[in-house]
Amino acid sequence: MEVFKLCRLLLLVIIGSFSHLIRFSVSDPGSDCPQTRSASLVNFTYQFSMAQHQLRGVLNVIDDCSFKVSQFDMLEGSDVRWWGAVGDHLENLTKGFVVSEQKLNKTYKSDGFVVKLMNNVTWDDINVLAVWDLPMASDFGHVVLRNLTNGTEFLAPLPSLVNGTVIKGNGMPTMFNNCKVLADNYRVRWSLNEEHDVIEIGLEAAIGFLSYMAFGWANPNASSSFMMGGDVTVTGFKEDLSPFADDYFITKYSECMISKDGRVEGVCPDTIYEGSDPVGLVNNTRLVYGQRKDGVSFIRFRKPLKSMDTKYDLQLNQNATMRVIWALGLIKPPDSLRPFYLPQNHGGSYGHLTLNVSEHIDDCLGPLDAEDKQDQDLVIADKKGPLVVSTGPAVFYPNPPNPSKVLYINKKEAPLLRVERGVQVKFSIQAGHDVAFYITSDPLGGNATLRNMSETIYFGGPEAQGVQATPTELVWAPDRNTPDLVYYQSLYAQKMGWKVQVVDAGLPDMYNSSVVLDDQQVTFFWTLAENSISIAARGGKKSGYLAIGFGRGMVNSYAYVGWVDDTGNGKVSTYWIDGRDASNIHPTNENLTHARCKSENGIITMEFTRPLRPSCDLDDKPECNNIVDPTTPLKVIWAMGAQWSDDHLSVRNMHSVTSSRPIRVLLMRGSAEAEEDLRPVLAVHGFMMFLAWGILLPGGILAARYLKHIKGDGWFQIHVYLQYSGLSIVFLGFLFAVAELRGLSFSSLHVKFGMLAIVLAIAQPINAYLRPKKPGAAEEVSSKRRVWEYIHVIVGRGAIVVGIAALITGMKHLGERYGDEDVHRLMWALILWILVGVLTVIYLEYRERKKRRDRISGRSNWVLGSGEEEDTDLLSPSQAMAEKDSGSSDCMEVQLEPMGR
Repeated sequence: MEVFKLCRLLLLVIIGSFSHLIRFSVSDPGSDCPQTRSASLVNFTYQFSMAQHQLRGVLNVIDDCSFKVSQFDMLEGSDVRWWGAVGDHLENLTKGFVVSEQKLNKTYKSDGFVVKLMNNVTWDDINVLAVWDLPMASDFGHVVLRNLTNGTEFLAPLPSLVNGTVIKGNGMPTMFNNCKVLADNYRVRWSLNEEHDVIEIGLEAAIGFLSYMAFGWANPNASSSFMMGGDVTVTGFKEDLSPFADDYFITKYSECMISKDGRVEGVCPDTIYEGSDPVGLVNNTRLVYGQRKDGVSFIRFRKPLKSMDTKYDLQLNQNATMRVIWALGLIKPPDSLRPFYLPQNHGGSYGHLTLNVSEHIDDCLGPLDAEDKQDQDLVIADKKGPLVVSTGPAVFYPNPPNPSKVLYINKKEAPLLRVERGVQVKFSIQAGHDVAFYITSDPLGGNATLRNMSETIYFGGPEAQGVQATPTELVWAPDRNTPDLVYYQSLYAQKMGWKVQVVDAGLPDMYNSSVVLDDQQVTFFWTLAENSISIAARGGKKSGYLAIGFGRGMVNSYAYVGWVDDTGNGKVSTYWIDGRDASNIHPTNENLTHARCKSENGIITMEFTRPLRPSCDLDDKPECNNIVDPTTPLKVIWAMGAQWSDDHLSVRNMHSVTSSRPIRVLLMRGSAEAEEDLRPVLAVHGFMMFLAWGILLPGGILAARYLKHIKGDGWFQIHVYLQYSGLSIVFLGFLFAVAELRGLSFSSLHVKFGMLAIVLAIAQPINAYLRPKKPGAAEEVSSKRRVWEYIHVIVGRGAIVVGIAALITGMKHLGERYGDEDVHRLMWALILWILVGVLTVIYLEYRERKKRRDRISGRSNWVLGSGEEEDTDLLSPSQAMAEKDSGSSDCMEVQLEPMGR
């Protein structure tokens, strides 16, 4: 091994020295090439940093007036030139100059050529050499020749040798010694660094930003099913477009699952198998750099050749031919249960091959050319909501170079703005007094006249400025003469904005009404007809599908899902959802007409027309109950996710972002309002009803039943005060709920129980007012009095039973509506309270009956009802007769006195 390394190093030195002699033999500047300080630039190989158009390559300064470019890749531009500048910042690059007559107006595929500087240009004038697009003032890529700095936050790449010379770059390393094509849209690049005993790998694919790239080594003992036991690195981009690269180990062809007993299986991170990795021994993949340009994902990472993790990492023999495995697919973001990224099924984009990383391989010809190169957010203006213009930090500005502060529209960084001719667009300008917003034909902005350039201003100017406290609202109506492409910019600074795409009128003109749903991510359009409603929905961010639902939440809602299938056909499907799992999503057969769906730059728009009332019997099918009443607010929710399909729905189809609450759409008025959180209101209502039905009203009944031994009518006063207090609180709680809920609906079981309990409670004071006269001391109880007592007791006790049922169903209804854990705890507390009450009544009843038995067995000479309130229960005739018979046998005087007054 050591001999091999020594021979290889000696060979590189000989080749480097030979090329150095050749370079000097052809680099004699001659009399026409001025002498400069270029000697300090010779002998180094510079790596281009990629800014746009998949530019990469290597630059060598040959002499004082020429340079050589090799391994040069670039997607075609419009008017691209070699550009010199004194620095790599915006103000320096935009003040640069053309340094060569050569034009770069084609696609380059691993090309090499020599470039001669203009006669009036020397290396003394150039600190930065860039590939520059003149019309858009765009930097496709550049090299910093002097004052090299590393301004990135990623791990610095290790130095590499190319023909014996050191590659120098500026922190965005996209060049490698080797490259292998894995698929038409997927490549792996690598450089072997045996001195540091590591390998640096770059994965590059023309895929969506919701997808992952995986590459690794197969189990050397596997003869088939090479993925099983594979050691792979899964890479991708997080929601904020920051890159990641982590070690994964494959134990099963499935998404990573953690069972109840803690067993882990599937495609899982190495750290999940171990439980923790505080020192990074298990996850020993180190992210070097990542970027997403022109619809192409690129991530560079570093792995040791000899890993300390012998359980989940395979040892790499750089001199042996080993089998590698790879895959592409969608990825699911972390959640509270599984706090790591979950690669989904690759959908057929996978493979394996044999590879010796020490052998030189380069079969990658030219740059990857993605079909969808637009990663920037899209904002579609309409005549309803204003577009909020503000400023923020430049993170993913689409047209470098750029200032540190750029324009935001609706909280999106420099999005592509789409407007429609004939449709007024309202801007709420809150970007500050140092930013004057305007729409111009100049792609740079910043007042073209100051650069001796001409421009056409279509909207805005010095007066278009404001702050959040006092925004300036202006309206622009693009007309038929407005070009298809203009730019929104700041009048005082260059390159703060981006493109405005002007199209013919669309959805806002096609529909009578529209509202923005929760979180301002989906716009909902509709037009009412006599027996139908036409609906459209448009997402505000890129996604694989868009879903809207009619209901308070995802569960028990009617959903409409729009997506584009693999063949490019747009589809709209309907579903009934009765749970939170994929198995709870049931397809329905709603009568949709004029249904269509399309995706533009990843933005889903779907349209359909449906009847207001389905043409089927209620309760026949779930969709038969999906009635749209224009006079009633329609509760609308939304969700977006990575992919959808006609059948075999699974966790892969679950949404990645959804509305946080429903929006009440007022179809007749053409407006909307947020669904209020009524938990505080319902909590007050529930407390009042618990106070009445759980304490006061039962307490009044217990007073009438068990406190008659109190002298005088004290028990009666307690009974009356508690009953009237409870009834008053019931009435107030009822009014409070009706007022806050803006009406009364008998659709729920809770309302039915509650209204029945209130009717029974109101009947009691009416019953008390109509009670027959109480008999005198020597009089017999009349039949009317006895019937009244029966009714009074039965209605009162029935009201308590129904009231408690209303309390229980109310708690259940609150739990179904909001799903809070506190509701479940309160439900158990209520049940415990009821059990305590029942046990208390049983105990009191037991004492009461025991006392009566003691009286009878003792044959005391008691006179019931003579001078004291009697406690005999007239609703127990058998007991009354027993006491009467007992009294007669002992010559006792028994006088029955009714319970009530």
